[in-house]
Amino acid sequence: MPVLGMGGLFFRARDPDALSTWYRDHLGVGAGCNAAGAGEPNEWFWQVTGGPMVFAPFKATTDYFPADKAFMINLRVSDLTGLIETLAKAGVAVETRKEWDSPETGRFARIHDPEGNAIELWEPPLP
Repeated sequence: MPVLGMGGLFFRARDPDALSTWYRDHLGVGAGCNAAGAGEPNEWFWQVTGGPMVFAPFKATTDYFPADKAFMINLRVSDLTGLIETLAKAGVAVETRKEWDSPETGRFARIHDPEGNAIELWEPPLP
């Protein structure tokens, strides 16, 4: 197969500039950002590091994320505990549940952006 991975995620927003700023400021995501060790930032894209990515349609009746949203963003992170502390200090509500975590899949937390989009933060298990 010639597909190498995701090339982008595009979604509608009431205020794209404000939402882009929120993602950049709170999560280091978006144009001009780069993951640690991923080289110099580029003004047009976010440079990420390689790793696992789940691509999975959910049933239309799922209660795993809000029913009025067609998608949920899942971001792979390296220090979930530290990110939760940073987000909480910035006033971002963070939800965790023990049943979300397991040694096989890793640790999870959930936040929502200012427009109500669910964002799952995922720290994969160490190899």
